Amino acid sequence: MRLLTHNMLACNIKGVTKGFPLGIEHTRLETKESELNADFLRHIFPKLDWKAFHEAAQSVGVNNIPDQVEPVMLDDDEFLRKFHHALLEVHLEEGALICPETGRRFPVTKGVPNMLLNEDEV
Repeated sequence: MRLLTHNMLACNIKGVTKGFPLGIEHTRLETKESELNADFLRHIFPKLDWKAFHEAAQSVGVNNIPDQVEPVMLDDDEFLRKFHHALLEVHLEEGALICPETGRRFPVTKGVPNMLLNEDEV
């Protein structure tokens, strides 16, 4: 699971009001190289919750992402490489996503998060 995916997931347990961002607990990460597409990064940037992305990147050991970003930084090649790496090349293969409100753990197996709720959580 890429951090791009993580940025779009939330805990949807009935009654939860603060289900975003999910915490990340990792037991296995992989780096999978992909071609940098600057236009895609510029397009997706406004759709991201940057604070959640920054925290997620730090939780998986990517510490070179600035905590605040200005749109002008999207013209900087070095920033784009770091952004691309954290967003698209770092993959959570095994671990869990954790609801910040309830502590409910959603397992991630082979890169796929299982966000299915139990009957009593719907």
